[in-house]
Amino acid sequence: MPSRQSKIPVLNPSAARFPLRIHRSSVHGFGVYALAPIPRGRKVIEYTGERLRASQAHARLLKQLAPGRPKRICIFRVNRFWSIDPAVGGSGAERINHSCDPNLVARGIRGRIFYISRRRIRAGEELSVDYGLSPEAFRIRCHCGSPKCRGFINTR
Repeated sequence: MPSRQSKIPVLNPSAARFPLRIHRSSVHGFGVYALAPIPRGRKVIEYTGERLRASQAHARLLKQLAPGRPKRICIFRVNRFWSIDPAVGGSGAERINHSCDPNLVARGIRGRIFYISRRRIRAGEELSVDYGLSPEAFRIRCHCGSPKCRGFINTR
């Protein structure tokens, strides 16, 4: 029987520029936390995984949305041609939760995705990013707890 410890997702420290830890989150499931202060405007972690062509990413999304499948979808669209699926070779950045008032922003740099700090982040603070999901997609209720919460992840 697997231990409870084995269920904690893994963080790849080589993709992180600062000491980070995955831990239970009050926002959703697990989250990523800073273990040391992070200055504003710094690369914090790279979003890694298997690179997929648009058609491959679309097929995986349809498969993940099939009835009876878990609904945690983490495929990150890099551009109209490429996406990244962290299910294979993910850094742990896929565990960063959404917030309507995030402390990180995603930036594409030479075909790679990095989360950059929007402001100074305190040690022990949970990292967050605005997922920026399309408002045309089905609406997903937000539980970020921010005073600036929009109520839904994909509402601007």
